Amino acid sequence: MAETYHHEPPYSIGVICGSIAASSINRHLARALIKLAPDDLQCSFIEIDTLDLYDRDRDDDYPPEAVELKRAITEADGILFVTPEYNRSIPGALKNAIDWASRPYGTNALSRKPVGIIGTSPGGIGTAVGQQHLKAIMSFCNAPLMNDVEAYVQWKDGLVDDNDDVTVESTKEFLTTYMQAYDDFVRRVLTVVPQA
Repeated sequence: MAETYHHEPPYSIGVICGSIAASSINRHLARALIKLAPDDLQCSFIEIDTLDLYDRDRDDDYPPEAVELKRAITEADGILFVTPEYNRSIPGALKNAIDWASRPYGTNALSRKPVGIIGTSPGGIGTAVGQQHLKAIMSFCNAPLMNDVEAYVQWKDGLVDDNDDVTVESTKEFLTTYMQAYDDFVRRVLTVVPQA
């Protein structure tokens, strides 16, 4: 019989914004999602803007920023990626952070972490292609993916106000549903997937 792992809420969720720009619309969306999260999801940002480019020659002597990234991901119960789409893929800064987090071989901090992926862009496809690339990467990193609710948000000026509140009621309801679904997904994964 498979081992079960019972982890009780509240759950610590690391939120990683794929853009490092202070004015990022995805960071605005991430802050709004944190406000909409159920009480049992305690969300906080994991920042990626201070990381050097990944270099395997440093695998035996990880820089402090990369050590901190791996620690934050390891200690989180789940990871929520909120990311733009650059050139039909994910931003280089995000890919770089994933490389640091998942290496060297055998020390992948993302393994078995329940992952949610969401993003926004002014374009109609709302980061759909970039999210598919990120899902492929997360699959290789052995991170369980929430796929039953997908969220490709088209950004309009004023969608999120200065208080991080979603101003369009239908969008607010959808994003609330997304965060409730992610909460349920985290619970299910942490109940049935033994954690290392």
